[in-house]
Amino acid sequence: MATDSLLRHKLRTILTMLGIIFGVAAVLAMMAIGSGAEREALSLIENMGLRNVIVQAKEFEEDEMKVIRQDSPGLCRADMRAMADLLGLDHLLIGKKQLKAYQIVSALGKADSRVLAVSPRYPEVAGLEMLEGAFFLPSDDQGCRPFCVLGTTARRKLFGLNPALGQPVKINDIWFTVIGVLQDRLVDKAEFEGVKIENPNDDIFIPIQTLFARFETNPVDNELDEIIIKVPATANLQEQSVVVSAMLAGMHRQIDDFRLVVPERLLQQNRQTQRIFNIVMGAIASISLLVGGIGIMNIMLASVLERTSEIGLRRAIGARRRDIGRQFLVEAVTISLVGSMLGIALGYAISRGVAVYSGWTTVITPLSILLGVGVSTTVGMIFGFYPARQAARVSPIEALRRE
Repeated sequence: MATDSLLRHKLRTILTMLGIIFGVAAVLAMMAIGSGAEREALSLIENMGLRNVIVQAKEFEEDEMKVIRQDSPGLCRADMRAMADLLGLDHLLIGKKQLKAYQIVSALGKADSRVLAVSPRYPEVAGLEMLEGAFFLPSDDQGCRPFCVLGTTARRKLFGLNPALGQPVKINDIWFTVIGVLQDRLVDKAEFEGVKIENPNDDIFIPIQTLFARFETNPVDNELDEIIIKVPATANLQEQSVVVSAMLAGMHRQIDDFRLVVPERLLQQNRQTQRIFNIVMGAIASISLLVGGIGIMNIMLASVLERTSEIGLRRAIGARRRDIGRQFLVEAVTISLVGSMLGIALGYAISRGVAVYSGWTTVITPLSILLGVGVSTTVGMIFGFYPARQAARVSPIEALRRE
């Protein structure tokens, strides 16, 4: 009976559903964008290393750098040795320095890739995996051997589809032998919470001791660009970052020429921002659902007045008050359920449109669908209760007399 009543007034039913449709669509799209943003943040943080503390040298103009060097040596290998002594053997420390390469050529091509000198265990802290060959060993680093490992883009620039392992590559004036190729890594963003995200696909990696032994460096520059510390799970990450910061500040004579990046802290900041976004979007979606609920109540109250004779006739032939109330309550809930289904379809379309046109990642989870249906059904029950109660209280004698 509730379905027949709604179908008799199709336009009115659809207009009543609009608030629920837009409200559920807003909830679903909001949660899809939020879930996608959280997944993307986790992916970026995993690339940086969730248990890492990254010390980065700040960049200055050459004139400023000369003044700073009078008091601070800059980020250097001495800092690494001091941190290793302070933190212990359970902490993995990695040095990193970018070589200013003016020439990168092979027998088959040339590249403009970055050349990074790193410690042998760099893949452990950066989450790099090998596609071919192997990364260089500690013995290669200690022996200052001219070995290099290519990212997939750098490999393609230098060798195309030809084999790269064992082939020579000239970096500036030094010939290197390719001993490995990294797996391709997908990095969607170049920056996260103000920190640059590096894409290793167009990088060339060489042993860090090889850089110091075979290339000339500017004495004014920092000896190292980064020191990455992998903190074990048994240690407190925040406490370790405070200890490292205090020690480096002392070694650099309180000169602010470095900064600490703690990916875990960045993740917390991102989650806090996302939480605020969810609250704002949730408030907007709630207003839409509230408007939809008011629309349901308004239409159902009008329907009660319109169908007074029907109610009186049904009561006269034996229908109980709860039968009348149940019918109108079912109508309200049916409007909410159908509206939620259409809202889910609209929300899915919105989330896909956002993903296509803005490049944002969106993820629709079963929880978001259940939440949308559950909230809309609850709204229908709450705002349909009063009209149903009013319909149930209609006196059959008064209803038939009015007719």
